Amino acid sequence: MSLAEDIVELDDSVGGPSLLRGAPDSVSFNKLRKRLIRQVRQALDDFSMICGQAGERWLVCLSGGKDSYALLAILSDLKWRGSLPVDLLACNLDQGQPGFPKHVLPEFLSAHGIAHRIEYRDTYSIVTEKVPEGGTYCALCSRLRRANLYRIAREEGCSAIVLGHHREDILETFFLNLMYAGRLEAMPPKLRNDEGDLMVLRPMAYAAEDDIAKFSAALQFPIIPCDLCGSQDGLKRNAMKAMLEEMERRQPGRKDTMLKALMNVKSSHLLDRKLFDFSGL
Repeated sequence: MSLAEDIVELDDSVGGPSLLRGAPDSVSFNKLRKRLIRQVRQALDDFSMICGQAGERWLVCLSGGKDSYALLAILSDLKWRGSLPVDLLACNLDQGQPGFPKHVLPEFLSAHGIAHRIEYRDTYSIVTEKVPEGGTYCALCSRLRRANLYRIAREEGCSAIVLGHHREDILETFFLNLMYAGRLEAMPPKLRNDEGDLMVLRPMAYAAEDDIAKFSAALQFPIIPCDLCGSQDGLKRNAMKAMLEEMERRQPGRKDTMLKALMNVKSSHLLDRKLFDFSGL
């Protein structure tokens, strides 16, 4: 039986993981929680994220933003329900941004009894040195962060690093590549790293950002903003986000349709000669 078919009805009376003990006792929140759990379980199943080996361990990357908090909570909920046979290790990489509240995540994770590792690496100084004045730090910052997370995963015996990217992140990345890089590429829910020894997993690939925001707000997670470096204004990604929101406002359901399109590719109807043997027709 697949994870998606193995449905466990949510019942607040039977408790839950510590992260959800303060969840609102409301019909709307329970529906939201069920929807997110169903979507994560579907992604885990659709993209074969669980290898099934005894002692499998995942490094759950926690930035302090709404998405990573929600990811940790949902995975913890699935594990508590017996639907995720994987050990979880939460990890925050403190990159040395000015004003980063170092105490928030260790205190939060300890209070909930969550196994974790806090790692300090001053990549901020490297980024500010390498990026020209007025430039955007995000790309280099992300590469340095990923390299450190790979290292930590290896040191901790983890088979995968798990990220909190959601439906909107995937669609925004697709349009960024389409409009600025000249290629059809998004964020895969499952990817093997270049070295071949780790998986990168995105279990919230089907989840809507708005649902995640409501979920995190309802649970009152101590959010740490991703604007400490001061380089966020004017990002192309923000333009893609605004474009997608306008599409959804004018024609509700477009985001889900576009996500389905990324799973329904017909190479013979594109122009890539590496994917389709036009000369052989």
